[in-house]
Amino acid sequence: MVRLLNNRSTIAAKSIKALAPLLDRVLVQRIKAETKTAGGIFLPESAVKELNEAKVLAVGPGAFDRDGKRIAPSVQPGDKVLIPQFGGSPIKVGEDEYSLFRDHE
Repeated sequence: MVRLLNNRSTIAAKSIKALAPLLDRVLVQRIKAETKTAGGIFLPESAVKELNEAKVLAVGPGAFDRDGKRIAPSVQPGDKVLIPQFGGSPIKVGEDEYSLFRDHE
């Protein structure tokens, strides 16, 4: 079941593993910035910015080209990727937030 609330997706699922992206979609989770420096100093939340780095959790089988041949995705689950600051489809499962992008994004 998917419900759209305020242009954000809320998924009623027990875990993110229950979701399988279709075609050339890639499910990612942003990597959280460190809140502690190498010297052991804790940084306030206002000083920590959201990173554009994410971990790939699931990948669709790929899109089709004009001839009907499947184009394999360029990333695999477990890869670390750079994602745009804005864009993608936000998905919330429980308290965790994920994003769904197309492979070419």
